[in-house]
Amino acid sequence: MKSKNASVKHNRIDDFETLKWQFALENFNVGVWHWDNTTNEDIVSYSKESKFILGYLDDDNTFGTNSQDWNDRVHKDDKEKYFQDFQDHLNGLCPIYQNKHRVLCNDGSYKWIQDKGKIIERDSNGVPVRVIGTHTDITELVEKETKINNTLSLITGQNNKLKNFAHIVTHNLKEHSGNFKSLLNFYRETDNDSEKKEIMTVLDVLSDSLSNTILNLTKIVSVESKDKITTENIFLKRYIEQGIRLLDMDIKEHQAIINNRVDAHLSISFNPAYLESIIQNLLSNAIKYRHPERKPIITITSRETTDFSILNIEDNGLGIDLEKYGSDIFGLYRTFHHNENAEGVGLYLTKSQMEAFGGKIEVSSTVNVGATFTLFFAKDLTPFSR
Repeated sequence: MKSKNASVKHNRIDDFETLKWQFALENFNVGVWHWDNTTNEDIVSYSKESKFILGYLDDDNTFGTNSQDWNDRVHKDDKEKYFQDFQDHLNGLCPIYQNKHRVLCNDGSYKWIQDKGKIIERDSNGVPVRVIGTHTDITELVEKETKINNTLSLITGQNNKLKNFAHIVTHNLKEHSGNFKSLLNFYRETDNDSEKKEIMTVLDVLSDSLSNTILNLTKIVSVESKDKITTENIFLKRYIEQGIRLLDMDIKEHQAIINNRVDAHLSISFNPAYLESIIQNLLSNAIKYRHPERKPIITITSRETTDFSILNIEDNGLGIDLEKYGSDIFGLYRTFHHNENAEGVGLYLTKSQMEAFGGKIEVSSTVNVGATFTLFFAKDLTPFSR
């Protein structure tokens, strides 16, 4: 027989264990819930700590008397996974039930809850009938994670802007540098005063254009400290004509024909430096990747929809094999023709610049027939911010 002292000692151990777990639950704000389906009535009970997390007192009958009280307060965006995770545990798909969800509190706010549970009893057929689990308030942790993620996103965005700006500077200034170098070579090689005078005229145009390019790049730098990147109202046809003048030497050298059929009244709200980069890139590519058996012909047209001002730049060049390269065409450092000057930056940069202002770019092409790049300039820029 067990002695009386042994029985008292055993009871004290049981009391100590109960007090230990009660202390842990109360002081670390961990609630306990119990799902009981032994009588096929689907009863759920909650500890006072679970109720307290939601702002209810233990004797508050407005919460905890209905088995669906917690379920009804789970945020609508979290409910599907909430129920699915619990069902997966009942079905034996995962050894422990775990779910993170938002739940509506007594004051109308939401808290993030780490919800865990485990089957503790099955019926004679092996069907789960009792599950016990815990509620832990992880709102502060989630908010800290959100702040960290937002900071990381901001840093990533700033890094992308820096790379984007570096590409713009490289791409735009390289075009000007190449034009100046070509013109100076022509100037040195000719003894014809008339040709020299014509070259000097073109150099003046390029000089003015370079000044505008530097001014536009300076504007980008100056607005980086502001909440939004500034835009200007730009008439597309006029801006494209400026871009064509910058390519005058390439156009003459390769006998290119550029048809600017853009509506003279069509204007867009866009950043000038970005637009210059886009136009220069697409027009110079159309000449660079010309077909060797014909003169390059580039046709630029426009149209409008409710949401976009649309620009089509169509050429009769080498074209791009979209079945082979379609998924990579706007990727960084992707090249599709054996051209020693190809860097694989231009189309990536163009796509980034269009998307920065809510727009997009698409391409259709047939090998040895040509390519058409379609630019969609968003009319509503209100959602855009850096």
